[in-house]
Amino acid sequence: MEDKQNNLMVGALMLLAGGIIGAGIALMYAPQSGEKTRKEMGRYAKKARRKGEDALEAVEDFTEQVAEMAESVGDRASEILDRGKDMAYGAKKSVLKALEDGEARLVKQRSRLAKLIG
Repeated sequence: MEDKQNNLMVGALMLLAGGIIGAGIALMYAPQSGEKTRKEMGRYAKKARRKGEDALEAVEDFTEQVAEMAESVGDRASEILDRGKDMAYGAKKSVLKALEDGEARLVKQRSRLAKLIG
Protein backbone atom coordinates (compact mmCIF):
# COMPACT_ATOMS: atom_id res chain seq x y z
CA MET A 1 0.00 0.00 0.00
CA GLU A 2 2.91 2.34 0.73
CA ASP A 3 4.24 1.80 -2.80
CA LYS A 4 0.97 3.04 -4.26
CA GLN A 5 1.04 6.06 -1.98
CA ASN A 6 4.63 6.83 -2.92
CA ASN A 7 3.84 6.39 -6.63
CA LEU A 8 0.88 8.74 -6.29
CA MET A 9 2.96 11.38 -4.53
CA VAL A 10 5.84 11.06 -7.01
CA GLY A 11 3.40 11.32 -9.92
CA ALA A 12 1.77 14.43 -8.45
CA LEU A 13 5.14 16.06 -7.82
CA MET A 14 6.38 15.19 -11.34
CA LEU A 15 3.21 16.67 -12.84
CA LEU A 16 3.70 19.82 -10.81
CA ALA A 17 7.39 20.06 -11.76
CA GLY A 18 6.54 19.56 -15.44
CA GLY A 19 3.97 22.34 -15.24
CA ILE A 20 6.44 24.71 -13.63
CA ILE A 21 9.15 23.94 -16.18
CA GLY A 22 6.73 24.29 -19.07
CA ALA A 23 5.43 27.59 -17.76
CA GLY A 24 8.97 28.86 -17.26
CA ILE A 25 9.93 28.02 -20.84
CA ALA A 26 6.76 29.64 -22.17
CA LEU A 27 7.44 32.81 -20.21
CA MET A 28 11.03 32.94 -21.43
CA TYR A 29 9.83 33.01 -25.02
CA ALA A 30 7.10 35.57 -24.36
CA PRO A 31 7.49 38.91 -26.11
CA GLN A 32 8.15 41.11 -23.06
CA SER A 33 11.08 42.44 -21.10
CA GLY A 34 13.30 40.14 -19.08
CA GLU A 35 12.61 42.01 -15.85
CA LYS A 36 8.87 41.69 -16.27
CA THR A 37 9.25 38.04 -17.22
CA ARG A 38 11.38 37.34 -14.14
CA LYS A 39 8.82 39.03 -11.88
CA GLU A 40 6.02 36.99 -13.41
CA MET A 41 8.08 33.82 -13.12
CA GLY A 42 8.71 34.58 -9.44
CA ARG A 43 5.01 35.17 -8.81
CA TYR A 44 4.12 32.03 -10.72
CA ALA A 45 6.70 30.02 -8.80
CA LYS A 46 5.29 31.22 -5.46
CA LYS A 47 1.76 30.47 -6.60
CA ALA A 48 2.77 27.04 -7.89
CA ARG A 49 4.58 26.29 -4.65
CA ARG A 50 1.47 27.16 -2.63
CA LYS A 51 -0.66 24.99 -4.89
CA GLY A 52 1.89 22.20 -4.64
CA GLU A 53 1.87 22.41 -0.87
CA ASP A 54 -1.92 22.34 -0.90
CA ALA A 55 -1.89 19.34 -3.24
CA LEU A 56 0.65 17.55 -1.07
CA GLU A 57 -1.46 18.25 2.02
CA ALA A 58 -4.53 16.90 0.21
CA VAL A 59 -2.61 13.76 -0.80
CA GLU A 60 -1.43 13.26 2.79
CA ASP A 61 -4.99 13.74 4.11
CA PHE A 62 -6.32 11.30 1.53
CA THR A 63 -3.60 8.79 2.40
CA GLU A 64 -4.45 9.07 6.09
CA GLN A 65 -8.16 8.58 5.39
CA VAL A 66 -7.46 5.51 3.26
CA ALA A 67 -5.23 4.06 6.00
CA GLU A 68 -7.94 4.65 8.60
CA MET A 69 -10.54 3.04 6.33
CA ALA A 70 -8.30 0.03 5.74
CA GLU A 71 -7.79 -0.36 9.48
CA SER A 72 -11.54 -0.10 10.05
CA VAL A 73 -12.22 -2.72 7.38
CA GLY A 74 -9.60 -5.00 8.95
CA ASP A 75 -11.20 -4.61 12.38
CA ARG A 76 -14.65 -5.32 10.94
CA ALA A 77 -13.33 -8.40 9.13
CA SER A 78 -11.87 -9.69 12.40
CA GLU A 79 -15.22 -9.19 14.12
CA ILE A 80 -17.04 -11.05 11.34
CA LEU A 81 -14.50 -13.87 11.47
CA ASP A 82 -14.91 -14.17 15.23
CA ARG A 83 -18.69 -14.24 14.85
CA GLY A 84 -18.37 -16.90 12.17
CA LYS A 85 -16.22 -19.01 14.48
CA ASP A 86 -18.80 -18.66 17.26
CA MET A 87 -21.60 -19.62 14.87
CA ALA A 88 -19.64 -22.64 13.64
CA TYR A 89 -19.00 -23.75 17.21
CA GLY A 90 -22.72 -23.38 18.01
CA ALA A 91 -23.68 -25.33 14.89
CA LYS A 92 -21.19 -28.05 15.81
CA LYS A 93 -22.71 -28.34 19.29
CA SER A 94 -26.22 -28.53 17.78
CA VAL A 95 -25.20 -31.28 15.36
CA LEU A 96 -23.50 -33.28 18.12
CA LYS A 97 -26.60 -32.89 20.32
CA ALA A 98 -28.83 -34.07 17.47
CA LEU A 99 -26.56 -37.08 16.90
CA GLU A 100 -26.61 -37.94 20.60
CA ASP A 101 -30.42 -37.65 20.67
CA GLY A 102 -30.67 -39.85 17.58
CA GLU A 103 -28.34 -42.41 19.10
CA ALA A 104 -30.38 -42.45 22.32
CA ARG A 105 -33.58 -43.00 20.31
CA LEU A 106 -31.93 -45.85 18.40
CA VAL A 107 -30.88 -47.50 21.66
CA LYS A 108 -34.41 -47.08 23.00
CA GLN A 109 -35.96 -48.53 19.83
CA ARG A 110 -33.53 -51.47 19.89
CA SER A 111 -34.57 -52.27 23.45
CA ARG A 112 -38.25 -52.10 22.50
CA LEU A 113 -37.64 -54.29 19.49
CA ALA A 114 -35.62 -56.75 21.58
CA LYS A 115 -38.49 -56.95 24.11
CA LEU A 116 -41.03 -57.50 21.35
CA ILE A 117 -38.98 -60.20 19.65
CA GLY A 118 -38.21 -61.81 22.93
